[in-house]
Amino acid sequence: MTTERPAGTRIVTLLLVEGFSMMSVASAIEPLRSLNRLIDREAWRWRLASLDGEVLAASNGIPLPTETVETALAGTDYLFVCGGLRIQSVDERRYLSVLRKAARAGVAVGSLSTGTYLLARAGLLDGYRCTIHWENRPAFQEEFPDLVCTDKIYEIDRDRLTCSGGTAAMDLMLHLIIERHGGDLARRVANQFHHERIRDERDNQSGGRQERLANLPPPVRAAIRLMQHHVEDTLSIAQIAERTGMSARQIERLFLRYLEMSPARYYLSLRIDRARELLLYSDRPILEVAIAAGFTSTSHFAHWFKRLQGVRPSQLRGRTGGEAERADGSREAATGRAPG
Repeated sequence: MTTERPAGTRIVTLLLVEGFSMMSVASAIEPLRSLNRLIDREAWRWRLASLDGEVLAASNGIPLPTETVETALAGTDYLFVCGGLRIQSVDERRYLSVLRKAARAGVAVGSLSTGTYLLARAGLLDGYRCTIHWENRPAFQEEFPDLVCTDKIYEIDRDRLTCSGGTAAMDLMLHLIIERHGGDLARRVANQFHHERIRDERDNQSGGRQERLANLPPPVRAAIRLMQHHVEDTLSIAQIAERTGMSARQIERLFLRYLEMSPARYYLSLRIDRARELLLYSDRPILEVAIAAGFTSTSHFAHWFKRLQGVRPSQLRGRTGGEAERADGSREAATGRAPG
């Protein structure tokens, strides 16, 4: 691709990692394409790049041709590294070198989905706010406890632009369009995709349990927040009830009414979910994952993980991303009380 461009054209380079999210990449490109069509000029240009200019397959298996990142970086204004289900260690040093070089050259550097891992490992998020997909956030915070990783759909902190991925990439690009072309034109672009509202940096990710929790009574939400903050150093249900101003009988009744399970079972499922995220998105040994999820033995952990997830922790760790996602749909619907 030629490096020549019309005056005023901004260039966005998407540095793809094997198994990248096609949804994130399409959501980043399509608003720019639509804008160019609406104003009948090339205000934005995009490039797909890889380390060696090879064809890379997305997580859905669809291959995309790329150019070498060295070529693509010429004249680039924004460089986004695009991850997928999980960032693998293959060629990581080369990715980090490219990202650092771009940052030194004054390029605004960002990420889509798990690409935030590479920015962090390159040291490019020190002193910056960032975000990542909600499912990866616990493992990310374990690896980078000193970074400020929020639960926003995207974060723009000076020349660092991180995005939780998926359709949030469209909102991030619409924000860039607002900055350069105004809100009216950005809304016209959004309307092309039936995108009813342009979300901004104040919008939280609604993944996981959060959307359902918003409609729960305040005492139940308070109890769940305590559970979320005490995954490794678990509390007893009696302690949770006391801290939320309820009796053990009250908390039991409320959880059964609104969540159709006991507080002990809910707490256990929350801890198992955290363990699943760590198994999928970190390289921590299974024993460390068990401890981080509040278990004192791997056998006890493996038993309850198999009950709720349908596979043993070692089986999930050894699967590919797609297989792991399918396992999520085959969990055993265990019922009754469970130990805390």
